[in-house]
Amino acid sequence: MVTPSKSEFLRLARQGNLIPVYREILADTETPVSAYRKLRKRGPSFLLESVEGGERIGRYSFLGANPRTVIRGGTLDDVQRAMEQYQPVTVPGLPRFSGGAVGFLGYECVHQFEPTVPRPPRDELGTPNLCFMITDTILIFDRVTQTIKVVANAHVEQSPAQAYAAACRQIDDILGQLARPLKTPPVEFQRDATLRGVRSNMTPARHAAMVRRAQEYIRAGDIIQVVLAQRFAARTRAAPLDIYRALRSVNPSPYMFLLDFGGFQLVGASPEVHVRCEERDVVIRPVAGTRWRGRTAEEDAALERELLADEKERAEHLMLVDLARNDIGRVCDYGSVRVDEFMVVERYSHVMHIVSNVTGRLQPGRNVYDLMRATFPAGTVSGAPKVRAMQIISELEGTQRGPYAGAVGYFSFTGNLDSCITLRTALLKDGTAYIQAGGGIVADSAPRYEFNETVNKSQALRKAIALASRFPRRPTRR
Repeated sequence: MVTPSKSEFLRLARQGNLIPVYREILADTETPVSAYRKLRKRGPSFLLESVEGGERIGRYSFLGANPRTVIRGGTLDDVQRAMEQYQPVTVPGLPRFSGGAVGFLGYECVHQFEPTVPRPPRDELGTPNLCFMITDTILIFDRVTQTIKVVANAHVEQSPAQAYAAACRQIDDILGQLARPLKTPPVEFQRDATLRGVRSNMTPARHAAMVRRAQEYIRAGDIIQVVLAQRFAARTRAAPLDIYRALRSVNPSPYMFLLDFGGFQLVGASPEVHVRCEERDVVIRPVAGTRWRGRTAEEDAALERELLADEKERAEHLMLVDLARNDIGRVCDYGSVRVDEFMVVERYSHVMHIVSNVTGRLQPGRNVYDLMRATFPAGTVSGAPKVRAMQIISELEGTQRGPYAGAVGYFSFTGNLDSCITLRTALLKDGTAYIQAGGGIVADSAPRYEFNETVNKSQALRKAIALASRFPRRPTRR
């Protein structure tokens, strides 16, 4: 059954120029990965999945291919203008996202929002500063009902009846692709794997010098903390989807994503929301403070107590909570910003983190693009005070960060936003995997420890790429 019916659609067509049409099917023989394999073609595509928090599985997965258009480079204003041409009509039964702009803002977008931060002269990656697919057909997996909603957003330009018929044809075409059988050889999954030939864009000595210079700024009172990163690179023949499959097993995270823009791909498992807005309710969840998981329940509990008692970890976390409150306070109603969870411990497959929850209500006259501008980039990847920390990052790192430390997510046609910080992410381009990782530098940081921390933060992706290299090769492009 198609929702809405044709008669209901014709009535809704008087309210706007974009109306979602969908059919719902059982998903008990399909997975997001298998559906993605069937639908993706040679053009751009995306797959978004989630582990909500700790070890709870997120309800929805979203995937799409063959977007209506792709915005490569430019400004967030360009994305906003492209989206504001649509006047969407809400149809009951659909979740917070049923189509819109899916993609990323690279860290260098900060120069659009804060012109006092200089742009480093070197661009070693050659990727756009932002890239978004405007997608009007989408598959929504619902893990609670075990169903898939196949959605086609109908563009009502002249004939509503023709727009409805075209949307129904799109849905039928997608259902036909889903019915196609796949030949998927079983993969023997081995947990132990090492990525060979990894090189960094800086030596340990240069990294140590960078840390010591940052500490001079801290002692001089310029900043309290700054997040400095290095970039690792390795050649690989592994397919992006295989790396994603390995990563979702090695390091399941709140934000799992595969964005394929044709010339390059992003594969990530981010632990941290950048900012979320649903029906004008805003959420940021600062994450700071980490311990490895224990081998037993008793050891796990002891590590949690140690984490919560660590004054340095608590101080860093409190700083990020204050930054989050200040950022969303710029665009939220006065008095609506509050911390409704403070310093709780969330457990993931390999680590546990201290997490807080900061909420607010978006001001009348403000929108999700204003919210992104107010919060970008996250304090987790910059430091405090934020602007001065970013100026120091530009000076000391000396090269553009690219997608790393930006945001990945979506702006929905209906005015919602969900995004994560671009952490634990591999950029795949021209047969090379690039992985960036950083650490927060404070007055008593030990340079050698900070270098090792960035190496450790890259390990899940290194392992995923090494494991994916062993997957059986398929006679397809990816």
